Amino acid sequence: MKKRLGCLHAHYSNIEYIDNALSSYDIELIHFVDPALMYRVTSDENFKEANAQNKVKEQIEWIAQCNVDAILITCTNYIAILQEEQLSISVPIIKIDEPYFKYICNIQQPQTILFTNPATVKGTMDRLNQYAYNHQKSVDIEVIVINNVFELIMQGLKQEYNQEVSNFLNEIIKGDEIISVAQLSMVDASKKVEYKTSKPIINPLDTLISSVVSQLQLDKKSVVI
Repeated sequence: MKKRLGCLHAHYSNIEYIDNALSSYDIELIHFVDPALMYRVTSDENFKEANAQNKVKEQIEWIAQCNVDAILITCTNYIAILQEEQLSISVPIIKIDEPYFKYICNIQQPQTILFTNPATVKGTMDRLNQYAYNHQKSVDIEVIVINNVFELIMQGLKQEYNQEVSNFLNEIIKGDEIISVAQLSMVDASKKVEYKTSKPIINPLDTLISSVVSQLQLDKKSVVI
């Protein structure tokens, strides 16, 4: 029986990444997008943490009522806000960053993580450090934010955004350093540079998809000849 995955995004641009990455699997995707929550969290001083937690709880429980087999959250800030112990659902929640954290926590060497959205850095790194602590891992990480670029993707200028990210990656890829991009929006540019330079760049999409396929025991679509 075809599995159904409910996906919660903070920005509509993330839909395409998940759709494309799972297109060869027998799964139905239902997308929910709410950019307003992150806008209020970062811009509205009167919007308290408890308000944000209640909103995320409401969204997750709403998605769970849509007969989904699992819920995927692609926004790291949503994940940081989520208080799972407050939820009254049995549907498993897949967090985009946990397979990514697992992968980079198994790397012994120093590594660099790139962001374009400054607002996601603290939430992501707090969760990464907590994940490493919980799993008794030690990580040596330098964080770099590519400044003045994220506005492009928010304005729908995806091609220009990808070019800026690609330019930056090409500048910093030199030797055998380990580099990863922390956001879904950076995946296309990182894959382009990876292909061009033959140097691996870790991204949260590849690690996520293998985890989703495993957790939901997904089958490939049948090929009709």
